[in-house]
This record gives sequence, structure tokens and C-alpha cells, in this order.
Amino acid sequence: MTLAIAVTTGAVIGVLLGLLGGGGSILAVPALVYALRLPVNQAIPLSLLVVAVASSVGALPKARARHVQWRLAGIFAAVGVPAAFAGTEVGRQLSQSVILVGFALVMIAAAVLMLRDVSTGTACVVGDSGVNWRRCAPRSLPAGLAVGFLTGLFGVGGGFLIVPALVVLLGVEMSTAVGTSLVIIAANSAAGAISHLGDAPLDWALTAAFVGTAVIGSVLAAHLGSRLGPQRLQRGFAYLVFAVAAWVLVDTVLIR
Repeated sequence: MTLAIAVTTGAVIGVLLGLLGGGGSILAVPALVYALRLPVNQAIPLSLLVVAVASSVGALPKARARHVQWRLAGIFAAVGVPAAFAGTEVGRQLSQSVILVGFALVMIAAAVLMLRDVSTGTACVVGDSGVNWRRCAPRSLPAGLAVGFLTGLFGVGGGFLIVPALVVLLGVEMSTAVGTSLVIIAANSAAGAISHLGDAPLDWALTAAFVGTAVIGSVLAAHLGSRLGPQRLQRGFAYLVFAVAAWVLVDTVLIR
């Protein structure tokens, strides 16, 4: 039964990763904690491992379609990877309840960002001569730090923040933001997974089932994503994130 749940939840997370540029990773930890009944210190490294592998595979078709801004991904990863290790160290000092409440609050903030339709930044807009890196790079560094830190702290890939940051704050086109997000997520999640591996033993059979179905779901969704309306998908996913965040808060604060 547990293996069947792992296969199902892995497939769902993979599909959301492929469709939304990593936004689905925000549901990985709640799925592992509530569906598979794993403690947070096991759910976080497993979530990061799944997200790292699925994002890497999902990024391949985006890279072939030239929907990855490699230099921008490099900036995010360069500051995000060390920040992920810092987030891991902070997380080790916190209780499971504090982490879950903080995670729910981050989910709510992410959902609000996803529901925003108006771009407020143009720092990284591609012009006739390419990206103006003098304007783009300094504005990318704080976003990269924040995403990396949250990756290590909560075991999320950060796509739910990266994509809105790229589109809303920096003015990157949606298709490029999704592909670039997947590359950044793969780097940050790999670093976060490595930093968490000693925290708790992993069930490798369960991990393989979860990773395998997530990868398959990510590949299939990446090919189908261009045929679906990204704005409608993003809004529907935002409401789902609101619902999961509400459940996590109720369960952690009122029930436990």
C-alpha cells in the first residue's frame, strides 16, 4: 500500500514539475509527511532527491528548445547552492512543528505570487542586444539567495518562487522562465539533498519508486505543457497550494 501511494504521489509531483517549471515540488514534502507518514527529517531529503532528478530530466526538452537562459541560471545557482547548505543548518535547530508552520506560510506567499498577472520588473528582459546583465545580475542575486535558503530549510525546489521572480520581478518570458527554473531547481535541490543525507536513513525502495514515477511524469508533462494554457494551470495550482497550506496549518496548530 505504501509503495502504491509513493508511485501515485511521485507521478503527480513529476507532472506538476514538468508543467509548471518546478512549482509542483512545493507539494512533495506535504505528500511525504501526510500520505506516506514520514517524519520531516526523512521527507525533506527524499523530496529534494526526487525534485533534483525530475527537474534535471524535465529540463532536457526545454534546453533543446532553447528555453533556458544559462547565464541567469548560473547566477541563481552560484548563490543558491551555498544558501541551501545554510538553510539546512538552520532547519536542524527547529522543531518539526515550526518547520511545518513556516512551510505553510511560504506556500501561501507562493500562491499569492502565482496569482499575480502583472509584471513589475524588466531587469532581465531580452532586447535586440541580449540581456542587460549590469541591471539583471544584481537583481537576481537576492532572489537566488532566498530560493536557495528555502530549498535547504524546507526541502522544496523553489520553482514556485523562481518562476514568479523571473516573470514578475525580472521580466523574463514565461517559456524561458520555466526552462531556466528547472535548471536552477536541479542545482539547488542536489545541494540540499547532499546536505540532508545524514539526517535520517532513507528507504531506498520507496525512494526509487517515488523518483521513477516523478521522472516519467515530468517528461510526459514537459512535452504536453506547450499545448496547455500556462496561466490557467498556474492559477489552478495556486488555489491547490492555498488548500494544502490551510490543511498543514490546521493539522499542525489545532490538531497536534
